[in-house]
Amino acid sequence: MKRRFVGSFAPVLALMAVAGCVREPEGRFVSSPQVGKLSDAFKSEIEKVLIERCGTPSAPKLLGSTKAQRDRLALGATVYAKNCRQCHGVTGDGAGPAAAYLLPKPRDYRPGIYKFTSTTYGSKPLREDLARTIKRGIAGTSMPAFRLLPPNELDAVVDYVMALTHRGELESELANAAEFDGAIDPEAVPGMIDGILEKWEASKGRVVYPLTPMPVFTESYITEGKAAFLSKGCSKCHGDDGRGQTADNIGNDSWGNPTKAADLTSGMLRGGTEPLDVYRHISAGINGTPMPSFVSTFSSEPDTMWKLTAYVLALSNTRRNGETPEAGLLKPLPGVGAAATPSTDAAALLPQPSSDRARAVGGVRPVAPEAGTE
Repeated sequence: MKRRFVGSFAPVLALMAVAGCVREPEGRFVSSPQVGKLSDAFKSEIEKVLIERCGTPSAPKLLGSTKAQRDRLALGATVYAKNCRQCHGVTGDGAGPAAAYLLPKPRDYRPGIYKFTSTTYGSKPLREDLARTIKRGIAGTSMPAFRLLPPNELDAVVDYVMALTHRGELESELANAAEFDGAIDPEAVPGMIDGILEKWEASKGRVVYPLTPMPVFTESYITEGKAAFLSKGCSKCHGDDGRGQTADNIGNDSWGNPTKAADLTSGMLRGGTEPLDVYRHISAGINGTPMPSFVSTFSSEPDTMWKLTAYVLALSNTRRNGETPEAGLLKPLPGVGAAATPSTDAAALLPQPSSDRARAVGGVRPVAPEAGTE
């Protein structure tokens, strides 16, 4: 009787474990492929340094952390295990148990490269960038929005993600020393850590602010934005119609995964749908992808970046307005091309403001907000 009882509930228990109802074992950090190629002696040496400096999954340490951050890292580990580890993995390598079934792949935090930031190309993100991505998710991917996460848990899991990233960066520095110098000098480790932290600190001075105030997005702005889109190189990858169906739209990202320029008509701008989000991606490019910075291209005509922003937002909203493009051909936007209608309200082409926005999209924002506040 007892055996039948246990046996009959085995499938249920298995499903509960998959769903997260049964506490999973802590797991352990795994070595990067770069470390995996080294000798056992170097592997052991690197693991020792990483445990000393970065801790374990349940007892993490954040390089250069404040006391407040150290106090909340344990909470961050719990939040991460509950909400993030299934996709991003124990080590933060993007190889969690669910990752094999996802496309695009979950982010590998270890290289310290983040795509959607408020900083210049090649710079580290701000804390606010990481918190914003966690809070609002990434449209068109398996990364959900965690809007209901309490503020203390959001802060804690941001710290934990940074701890995983710093660990990966330090691991890479140690592996480089072993591979190219033939030795790991313990006295050099503090310098490695300082170098890592300096890059993160420097990003605070590399926030992208618009070169000109944000204007009202009129029909003429959308029209001129389309002209710039077709003449300044955007259409080479995104296509004349914005759908990304071009021969040049192919490549790999910094994590080794195939990537393509976005279909801008899909309505899913992964880095955010606020005008400032789009502006920053045009100005600074997108880290880890073939999307370059255009700030130098428009140095003599900075307002063109706002015109492109207006056009991209209009493109992204065409399907919501009932304009379903045929394959490879986008129907002309109202106010653009032969189908122009002078009475068209350009603001209707843009995403409408949500309840948590402090202003109407298409309105005037004469002064850019501080990073993380939009």
